[in-house]
Amino acid sequence: MKFGGSAVGTTAALTQVLSIVLHERSRWDRLLLVVSALEGVTDALIEAAHLAQLGNRRGYRRIAATLRTRHLALIEELPLGSTERSALQADIDRLLFDMLDLCQAMANTTGGKVLDDNVDAVVGVGERLAARIIAALLRQNKLWSVAIDTTDLIVTDDVYGNATPNIPLTRERINKHLLPMLERDIVPVITGFIGGTTTGKPTTLGRGGSDYTASVLSVCIDADEVWIWADVDGMMSADPREIPEARVIPALSYEEVAELAYFGARILHSRMIGPLRQERIPLRIKNVFKPQEPGTLIHDLSTLRSQALKAVTSIQGLGLTAERSGPLSLIAEIVDETLFNTIGSHADVMISSQSSTHSFVCFVIPTSAGPDAIHTAQTTLEERLLHQPETQSWRVHPVSIITAIGAKLDLFPGLIGEIFQSLRDVRVLAIAQGPSRCSLSLVVEPQDADSALLQLHQMILNSA
Repeated sequence: MKFGGSAVGTTAALTQVLSIVLHERSRWDRLLLVVSALEGVTDALIEAAHLAQLGNRRGYRRIAATLRTRHLALIEELPLGSTERSALQADIDRLLFDMLDLCQAMANTTGGKVLDDNVDAVVGVGERLAARIIAALLRQNKLWSVAIDTTDLIVTDDVYGNATPNIPLTRERINKHLLPMLERDIVPVITGFIGGTTTGKPTTLGRGGSDYTASVLSVCIDADEVWIWADVDGMMSADPREIPEARVIPALSYEEVAELAYFGARILHSRMIGPLRQERIPLRIKNVFKPQEPGTLIHDLSTLRSQALKAVTSIQGLGLTAERSGPLSLIAEIVDETLFNTIGSHADVMISSQSSTHSFVCFVIPTSAGPDAIHTAQTTLEERLLHQPETQSWRVHPVSIITAIGAKLDLFPGLIGEIFQSLRDVRVLAIAQGPSRCSLSLVVEPQDADSALLQLHQMILNSA
């Protein structure tokens, strides 16, 4: 079971976590918990690392002090014994002092090269703090529990900020260090988001990477199910912050939820689905404040034939336009390299359209890249293209990608026709039907995104 930042950030939320764990411990032989940092803490740590790189000592010290005050205030409100509380306070102080030492080291190298693993070590402190608080709360309630840092458990490559786990090596370490704990009825509370290279240097799995941690661990221990606990009732037909009428989707296939996650559903890390799909491990999305609700079940629905849209998403992207035709390999290579260098993410999906005189390509900017990613990537890419004669004709501009999700859309051309009919007043720059057969993406101008999203979601409501 993975608990997100909104599920661990308040006394009320932690009380719910405790109640859920105590209840499920009586139903399952083994429980393994993965936790995120408290809501907002990772963003604060990213800022602290950035300030340290700039040599702003006052800035990162202020952030550390704020985080200490927040975590200690949370501990004071929890029903802990004096011994447990004192030990926990000491743990928190030690972790934050270690963080300050790392920031100091980065500040001292201003003008030189800051080690990326130092940045990841700072950014991963939030999960380490949260894991210790939850483990202490469980111990106080007669559950044998221990907080485990995954720097030496989840083995990854050295792509700092967006690392990829090595499943075989991770399984070896889990078999050696984690399974014996489960066999002794210990409930491990494991840090999400964090990994480490084969030499032990800290890495992180990208924003929202705690989901990915839960997925990797589940595959390595042959879990029966994975449950993601959040502050929503399940996967929704749209982002409820954008469409208040969004409703819970009772069931989804692995393919559908993978497309949902990639194209903008913020509730799941897009890379977590692959390992679960390969091993056919069911995934449930549940509300930590409404544990009695069924939520959304994600499993193998390959035999489903349902002529209905299930969800619609919106995500930012970058469009590139040129008054020319010809091969796209050079522009694709430049964009991929630029995105990786600026936001730590490859251009995984490219939508392209060409005529005899014009070319258009579009790349998704993942939500995990952060709120400033679109501007940073656009600025860097424009500068890069300007300095190469063969790419100076390309113009870079923001776009929005609206994606309709539904099983086997390729079997229902009438439904696709209805989608286009509903968007008759929206200028569509490009169209792509996903090879997964369950997504149709439409590239539109950013100012048309809200209208397109609303109109497609109305189709979902009308089909109920």
